[in-house]
Amino acid sequence: MTVLVDSDILIEVSRGRDAAVVSRWIELSNSDAAVLYSPVSVAELWAGARPSEHDALRNLFRALTCAPIDEEVGRQAGIYLQRYRRSHGVEVADALIAANAVANNAELWTRNRKHYPMRDVSFFDSLAG
Repeated sequence: MTVLVDSDILIEVSRGRDAAVVSRWIELSNSDAAVLYSPVSVAELWAGARPSEHDALRNLFRALTCAPIDEEVGRQAGIYLQRYRRSHGVEVADALIAANAVANNAELWTRNRKHYPMRDVSFFDSLAG
């Protein structure tokens, strides 16, 4: 199994405030799953990071694998934007994350499923255990 972790989950993990998310994170980390993140999430987390959180963020990203954004991902994100921007308010960051997940055959772990109306996006069931 491959899981691409959305920015909202990475924020919860880095701050450790939501015990259920942290517990599921630990289970996932101890499994055989490949855990990926998007460069978009790096930008989003660093944009909102306090200086006291910088070391924790560096360590968090070091423990994961970055799923690259290439032309294929960019093209798919553009298709998502064309299809869903007006009807669902999909923004560039979410379109890129969704396309990144699909390109890597990864389940997307997010708490913001409404941001991802794309039918070809599979979601990670964070409640399973």
